[in-house]
Amino acid sequence: MPVVVLVCALAFDLLFLTDAALDGSGPRGIDFELLPGIFAMAACALWARRRAAVAAGAGSVVLVFFTFFVHYLRAPAYSSVLPYLSITEVVAGVELVYYAARRARPGVAFSVIAALVVGALTAVFGRSPYGDLNGSSFAQAMLFGVALLGTAVLIGTAGRTWTGPREQRLRRIRRLNELVRGQWPLIALLAFALLFEFDFTYGSAARGFPILLCSLAASVIAVLSPRRPAAAVLGLAGVLALSTMVTPFLRLGSDYELLGGVAPAQVVAGLGVVINLVRAVPLARAWPPIATLSAVVAVAAVVNSVRTRTRVPQLQLRFETLSPLAIFAVLLLGIAIAIGLFLRSRDSERNQVMRSAVSDAQTAERMALARELHDVVAHHVTGIVVQAQAARMVGEKSPQLAVEAMGRIEDAGVEALAAMRRLVRSMRGDAPSGSTEFSEQATTDLAADLKRLVEGGSHGVPTALGLDLPPDLPHEVGRSALRLIQESLTNVGKHAAGVTQARVRAEVVGRQLHIRVTDDGREQVDRPVGGSGGYGLVGMRERVALLHGRLTTGRGPDGGWHVEAWLPLEANGDEDE
Repeated sequence: MPVVVLVCALAFDLLFLTDAALDGSGPRGIDFELLPGIFAMAACALWARRRAAVAAGAGSVVLVFFTFFVHYLRAPAYSSVLPYLSITEVVAGVELVYYAARRARPGVAFSVIAALVVGALTAVFGRSPYGDLNGSSFAQAMLFGVALLGTAVLIGTAGRTWTGPREQRLRRIRRLNELVRGQWPLIALLAFALLFEFDFTYGSAARGFPILLCSLAASVIAVLSPRRPAAAVLGLAGVLALSTMVTPFLRLGSDYELLGGVAPAQVVAGLGVVINLVRAVPLARAWPPIATLSAVVAVAAVVNSVRTRTRVPQLQLRFETLSPLAIFAVLLLGIAIAIGLFLRSRDSERNQVMRSAVSDAQTAERMALARELHDVVAHHVTGIVVQAQAARMVGEKSPQLAVEAMGRIEDAGVEALAAMRRLVRSMRGDAPSGSTEFSEQATTDLAADLKRLVEGGSHGVPTALGLDLPPDLPHEVGRSALRLIQESLTNVGKHAAGVTQARVRAEVVGRQLHIRVTDDGREQVDRPVGGSGGYGLVGMRERVALLHGRLTTGRGPDGGWHVEAWLPLEANGDEDE
């Protein structure tokens, strides 16, 4: 933002000086002699972002040096907010003070800011064509100089006082960024209106300074209004009432332009607080504060519509004068309410989209948990049931085989318990930082994991394994492939009757991983081991769909069951290969 403001000021000065240099008044092009000093101050302001103290000291030197330059070459310096200082020099000086107050050490900051003040005073008096200023001009210069200096020091010092834990400072910065990001149109309009009011105050020989202070207070209230919109409307009503009571006694005449008896910045602030109020609360609850603010505006129109320089205020009671003001005020109020309702509707829609996105994410996580529960835990539990049945059948004939089966049951139970603990950690949110869905279980060596799966034999079916896999398979593909094969072997153990062997083939073909699991069993007539939840094939299809792959399942011509999947190895893999 400081860079944007500085560039805008520089652009204004370039346009103004170009017009003045070519207007035919005085020596042609003499106004361009001011440009070196203007560019030098702009460069110091940009430099202050890196070296605040050094840049502020350089800025004071630039002001003094180019004051002598302007004085002895008789260049026609023009006035802006401060006498005989261009807009760019004023903006650059304020930014130099701000950066020095914010970043330099206290003693250094005081020294360089004092040097800038001396340089500015030297420019104000030294560039005057008569060598001095009259009392009125001097008072105005001091007034605006003190206001700008105090504001820059206050804001810069506030930035230094953010102490405390890093998280607390970050929260404050985030809140400030959110406030500015949400209010930037209002801030821009307020800044534009305040710029005009600075000019009005300057033209009124500082008599309009109380109104300017009220406008500054109203602007701050408007910017902070999203936090407590109803209180902000009532606070602004109080500021407008104070401004209304003070204005008649300032004898401003036409020096300070008012819109229907209200200062421009206060009008913009009123629109802003009404918009934020209607945006935050239902219209039925917003009417009382809006009515209070409207009543204060109506009183201001009656009291301050007649502009005189007398001590006694004159009330405006003519209907033909007040009716256009009332229509204009109602029109502005309607526009503010309409904008507030629009923003309220947009916020509601955005919140609905956010809730829907959160709900979708929660659903996806629940589905992932369900797939993992079915594919991992159910696999181990099925193995336990199969081995227990085998132990019961052979226990009487061969106790040694029963003992071996009990060992396998124990191993499967330990693995099932470990899998359950992993699921509980994931559901409780205890996964490592940066991990994704069950990423702690992602395989790094699919071939080794498949060999371990087959050698464990918890599904109770002898399995022939054929592998042709590279060592650098993507983790997501490897994990999904492991789960697909694991579920397929679990289904063989549960559903196939008379099966003697299962065959697993995993190989990379082109840019896809090809998986094929077959068996030589026949369809089971009796109820499968542990029952059938009906979610095995559903989970397999979901895993394959997430990777944009293909899955085919069905009974083969020889009576066995086959599962075949093609998983792309790249995020945008060709699904038609």
